[in-house]
Amino acid sequence: MLGSSPHEGSDSPEDRSILEAEHPTPTESLSYGPEPEQVADIFRPTDSPAPSGLVLFIHGGYWRPPVDRQHARSLARALADEGYLTCSIEYRRVPGEPDLMIADIRRALETLPATIGVGEATPTLMGHSAGGHLALIAAIRHPGLVAGVVALAPVTDLRAAEALNLGSGAVAAFLGGPATARPDLDPVRCPAPAMSVTVIHGARDSIVPIAQAHSLAEAWPGTAQVVVVDDSAHFELIDPRSAARAVVVGEVHAQKASVG
Repeated sequence: MLGSSPHEGSDSPEDRSILEAEHPTPTESLSYGPEPEQVADIFRPTDSPAPSGLVLFIHGGYWRPPVDRQHARSLARALADEGYLTCSIEYRRVPGEPDLMIADIRRALETLPATIGVGEATPTLMGHSAGGHLALIAAIRHPGLVAGVVALAPVTDLRAAEALNLGSGAVAAFLGGPATARPDLDPVRCPAPAMSVTVIHGARDSIVPIAQAHSLAEAWPGTAQVVVVDDSAHFELIDPRSAARAVVVGEVHAQKASVG
């Protein structure tokens, strides 16, 4: 959920500087399918020939076409600097065609590990905002392809997001209809996946209310844990220059440790 109006009010306290920052160049960019959007930025650790884990990252942007993966490169590089082979994926963002997005996430999960030479690795799936929502749905649908989830300020309750008019109609634009028509894409109305799920949310988030995080914890007791970053809003979670970096990296480490 990025950008200014119509995504949110102009008086929002959000620090968007990471969106305009100069971002690092990926180690390489690879296709994971035949469509132009089916590409991934690959960030390999520079100081370790054997990465400590694999992370597949899904960017946000209220599922809308204008926002691409470029703004996520700084976080992806930071994760690589922590020893993780990180794949930041692009995906088709066609309003009213949510199943295209879901299919692209699955294809990336199925093909990228082998393409980048770690075919036996199962990734930690990380996503921010709308990308966090997509990460949760992928974990629900394809648990065998995901080791665990770290969702940063995700939309977890589509009906509540629709009622609040988040992103000026973003949910209806994403789904092509009301949230009630697609309970299979509404995390709080789906069964919890059999894996560890961590939701990290900034206490000052004015774009995705922190109530969304707590709703998932209530819907998935014993599966989803919520980590609140008191001095952060929405974009600090993907800004490695912020204090939230230590929290985000720490939870990725914890996910890796929990699955061995």
